[in-house]
Amino acid sequence: MEIKEKIQALADRAETLVEQIKTEEATKQSLILPFFQMLGYDVFNPLEFCPEFDADYGVKKGEKVDYAILINGAPTILIEAKECNDNLEKHGSQLFRYYTISSAKFGILTNGIKYKFYTDPDEPNKMDEKPFFEINLFDLKDSSIKYLEKFSKDELNVDAIVNSASDLKYTSLVKDFFKKQTEKPSESFANYILGEIYEGRRTSSVIEKFTPIVKKSLNQFINETMSNKFKETLKGTNSEETNKPESEDTSEEEVANNHKISTTAEELEAYAIIKSIFRTTIDLSHITYKDTESYFSILVDNNTRRWICRLALRTKKILILPNKDKTHTKYELKSLDDLYLYSDKLTEVLNKYIEQTNE
Repeated sequence: MEIKEKIQALADRAETLVEQIKTEEATKQSLILPFFQMLGYDVFNPLEFCPEFDADYGVKKGEKVDYAILINGAPTILIEAKECNDNLEKHGSQLFRYYTISSAKFGILTNGIKYKFYTDPDEPNKMDEKPFFEINLFDLKDSSIKYLEKFSKDELNVDAIVNSASDLKYTSLVKDFFKKQTEKPSESFANYILGEIYEGRRTSSVIEKFTPIVKKSLNQFINETMSNKFKETLKGTNSEETNKPESEDTSEEEVANNHKISTTAEELEAYAIIKSIFRTTIDLSHITYKDTESYFSILVDNNTRRWICRLALRTKKILILPNKDKTHTKYELKSLDDLYLYSDKLTEVLNKYIEQTNE
């Protein structure tokens, strides 16, 4: 089993257990030890994975870090564990202290769900205040899983990871910065943008006026870029449907309007989710979509008379499903992930069309 499958299984297990875990010790046994076991370490061999590792600091005696991964008898990775509902932000100083007096090259702060990886990219033997890498079992990303493999027992290359840590840290910080600007642009960021495009005097009132425009423009740019990427990805899937004529009940006006419609990344994400729901029910080449100014439709064989659902995602997120009496029912979605809640209803509509085809 590959690490991606293993960590997903651990994440699924964590979701079922987290409400029942009330102590740090339970977190260690249920989540943290299985995590490092997944990475190939023998968590029951103190010569490799040492619990309660001595970390005496100056006059402070009896200080211990929860675990240390030993390479050739020397501590290489220190692990400070907290209870799964604990906020990790307040515990960095403790790991910082342990790291400074040891020969370890990495420190990991974890509550069994989030794992924060630290090293010393800026000053040797002084652990950086910011983690250079993080992974969250409840928000797994392919890029994070791939990087985590570098910490597996068989792949661990200390020098290579240390050399890449600085770039990874600042890449992460830049991404966090852009995320914050898409949510709420700072005055300094809006001022910088205006400096590139606005010829007038940039007073506080001008900056305040343009800040919402900066936010809107940045989000539209990201949305359009993602939409283009999705279209490229799905181009192969939809190559057949693009060569098909419009179905009989599509008006000439609708065909003309198609050229004015911009399919969003959110609509294409919904399309991908619905296709994943149908992956065991039908050959996915039969599942297509049609975008109109009013809604985004998921179709069978590009036939607008055989629509499985319609989505309105412009303001509120609305899922529309057809009923047997040719009426339809609307369901409000909090997020696109809510589409999975309607898997049975969506599959029921699809099966109706499959049965009609087989009759």
